[in-house]
Amino acid sequence: MDGHGFKADLHRYLRESREAVLWKLDGVSEYDARRPLVPTGTNLLGLVKHLAFTELTYFGDTFGRPSPDQLPYDDADPNTDMFAAAGESREFITDLYRKAWDWSDETIYTLHLDAVGMVPHWPADRAKVTLHHVLVRLADETARHAGHMDILRELIDGEAGYSAGKSNLAFDDQAGHREFYDRVERAAREASGQG
Repeated sequence: MDGHGFKADLHRYLRESREAVLWKLDGVSEYDARRPLVPTGTNLLGLVKHLAFTELTYFGDTFGRPSPDQLPYDDADPNTDMFAAAGESREFITDLYRKAWDWSDETIYTLHLDAVGMVPHWPADRAKVTLHHVLVRLADETARHAGHMDILRELIDGEAGYSAGKSNLAFDDQAGHREFYDRVERAAREASGQG
């Protein structure tokens, strides 16, 4: 496969994961989109904001293309990008993420996979990267956070799956999920001697 084919494949996976990320917000209340659902404070809308920051940094700043939409990062608060402040609407955050897609896509379309950039917040001795490296990194990071969001969404209302119309789950009904849950629980108890 040539470089163009690799780039097209990586870009496709990135775009699919981006869509999955936003789908996880569909139908949830404002509170549920923002509230921390695990002890580390991870929340749905915060992950979207984080991914917007990440794309604008890695596909923008790294390749000398700073975006006018990049929000300021507060060095005093390392979690600046991990939650939506009360004054930041859901629409503002999701629009920022879509703008980040457009900005990133322009970098991806314009540059070759071997184009070199410098990650501004990495140590100088390893800050030099290629578009290939960044594209793999961001496809992976976006898919990982889409998975986090899948679990968070399931905690909120039981909704699960990869994307609208493509659940990738063995069962599409609550009875099937409950039966599987019970089977896994029995196996865990038996294996741990609690059975």
